[in-house]
Amino acid sequence: MTPSVLFVCVHNAGRSQMAAGWLRHLAGDSVEVRSAGSLPADQVNPAAVEAMAEVGIDITDQRPKVLTTDAVEASDVVITMGCGDACPIFPGKRYLDWQLEDPAGKGIESVRPIRDEIEHRVRRLLAELR
Repeated sequence: MTPSVLFVCVHNAGRSQMAAGWLRHLAGDSVEVRSAGSLPADQVNPAAVEAMAEVGIDITDQRPKVLTTDAVEASDVVITMGCGDACPIFPGKRYLDWQLEDPAGKGIESVRPIRDEIEHRVRRLLAELR
């Protein structure tokens, strides 16, 4: 069975999109990847898109999506990034909270270290899933 991971942040525009991009890139079809936000933005953060493009990962086709109970229920691992109590909790799911700086309103120089930290965490997560 294919494990599924849901990344959640408030706007689904920066951290969760970068994390989903990394996991898709590194895992291919071996993991089902979702992302959502409690208050989705209008578009993915351009600095996040640029930072990911620098490492050869294209997230330009992604759009912020609203967090639904169904998305949480359908996922094996739910990773929150600063959305606090907005995430519904279901028994039998694995929840992780990644404390990461919010890239909103920051330039590319500030977003790169966030991108790199997300890569390290995603690689660790993928090793655990396998």
